[in-house]
Amino acid sequence: MAAKISIFSGSATAYLGEKIAQSYGAELGKSSVVRFADGEFQPSFEENIRGTDVFLIQSTHAPSENLFELLMLIDAARRASAKTIVAVIPYFGYARQDRKDKPRVSIASKLVANLLSAAGVNRIIALDLHADQIQGFFDVPVDHLYASSVFIPYLKTLHLPELIFASPDTGGTRRAGSYAKYFHTNFVICYKHRSKPNEVAKMRLVGDVKGKDVVLLDDIVDTGGTLCKAAEIIMEQGANSVRAMVTHPLLSGNARENIEKSALLELIVTDTIPCLTESPKIKVLSTADLFAEVIRRLKKRESISSLFKF
Repeated sequence: MAAKISIFSGSATAYLGEKIAQSYGAELGKSSVVRFADGEFQPSFEENIRGTDVFLIQSTHAPSENLFELLMLIDAARRASAKTIVAVIPYFGYARQDRKDKPRVSIASKLVANLLSAAGVNRIIALDLHADQIQGFFDVPVDHLYASSVFIPYLKTLHLPELIFASPDTGGTRRAGSYAKYFHTNFVICYKHRSKPNEVAKMRLVGDVKGKDVVLLDDIVDTGGTLCKAAEIIMEQGANSVRAMVTHPLLSGNARENIEKSALLELIVTDTIPCLTESPKIKVLSTADLFAEVIRRLKKRESISSLFKF
């Protein structure tokens, strides 16, 4: 007899958890968080989960208590005798710290993987990890999903006559190449040099964009500085239009102002992180149906990779 599935959400991603549960055809499980006067908090499940397959939905963006809440929910589910515990992490925070880029620093994404394993997680589902190698940081199965299944249908509705893709840095070359191959077009690269985090010192464009409708691709938009600088250079090189498709909208600091003043026609993002920044240039696409379908396929033991033939 197959185990019952229960879908719960942490505080930070309750809005997405509701949509995923609805798309799956179930009610979001009842949970609560008690907060004490000193700032300490205690999440708990308000229904029986003994012997069930528990799916916990929580992005681990700032503040760090979002990550800690997920760890506590995993621990609570394990102690409540859940059969399996699957952490659905739409946005995997600390993913940019995936290596030692200078002496005496932490590899924080590996540390987070260790913490999740120690808490008792049995499986991870994540969308557009900042680096593919992060999957290897885990000793449990990882289902790495791609936002292309959300972005491509929308992109097709735009009917851009001279479509071409661009990567705002060399690290995103593979992503841009994959989109270009799917749409039978070309891509260009913006080479950037940072003087310090979140600040681009120099940027150069490699490739021809004259007369083209350019789509910039990235996994994270933080302050928006890189995207806005790339869009400016692309338009200076004679492009017809430039827009950006980015999975995770951190949108820190003056990101909204930067985007509104930029050459970007629009910024298309997903709902992996609550998009509190309202702007006529920002369009949010839902990932709920994607996550619900993955949960459905896991229950039926069907292929997940076939969702991403792209």
